[in-house]
Order: sequence, then C-alpha cells, then structure tokens
Amino acid sequence: MLMRTDPFREIDRLAEQLFGTTSRPAVMHLDAWRDGDHFHAAFDLPGVDPDSIDCTVERNVLTVRAQRRRPTTDTVELVAAERPMGTFSRQLFLGDTLDTDRLEAAYEHGVLTLRIPIAERAKPRRVPVTAGNGRRQLTA
Repeated sequence: MLMRTDPFREIDRLAEQLFGTTSRPAVMHLDAWRDGDHFHAAFDLPGVDPDSIDCTVERNVLTVRAQRRRPTTDTVELVAAERPMGTFSRQLFLGDTLDTDRLEAAYEHGVLTLRIPIAERAKPRRVPVTAGNGRRQLTA
C-alpha cells in the first residue's frame, strides 16, 4: 500500500470543522414560517436520538442542540463514515412579539418542529376613537 502525506490536509480538516462541508454541515438546516397566530420553525435532525435534543430559551434567544453518535460496540467495524456526527447547534433570535412561555416542540421523522404562539399584545386589535369632547365614541 502506498501512503502519501499532504501538508495542506490538516488546514482543510480544520476549515471543514469550522465552516462545514456538504457531508458535514456546520449547522442544522431550518425552515421558518408564520401561519396565523403561530410562528413555526422546523430543523432537520435525521438520525438524532430524541433524548439528545435540548431546546432552551433565554430572553429572546432560542438555542437548539442535538447530538448524533456512531454505534460504539466491540463488534462494530466501521466501513464508511460520511454522515456528520457530533453535536449540532443553532440559535434563533426571537422577536418580542412571540410568547416563548408557551413554546411547543415535537420531533417526528427526523424533523424537530417548534410552534411558538404570537403574543396577545402583538395581535391586531381595535382601538376606540373619541370625537370632540369625548361623548361620542367611534371604533376604527
């Protein structure tokens, strides 16, 4: 077997860890949308153990962490290792218009879906309008 050394391989390996590649993403991918009175965010986390998923909200910052591990028993012989492993994390900065106290999270088919209601104070509401000396009241 011929072995050859590549002096730039260590630099490439470091860049892959920091910035990610197509086979080893640096962050988890997400979609986010608003549907009526709720904000939704869906994170791709295929093959992740649901017990390793950690969602925290501190002030208006949502942090999602998850870990994917390879099987580690004495009988396992690794033949190929192209799927990204390790700890993945993502932060979202949430607006004041969301009610983070009522955030819901569900993990199904490799997708973590968060559902955050829009805060009551952020919903459109009617404002009473008074005319003249304040006797007659109109609504806008």
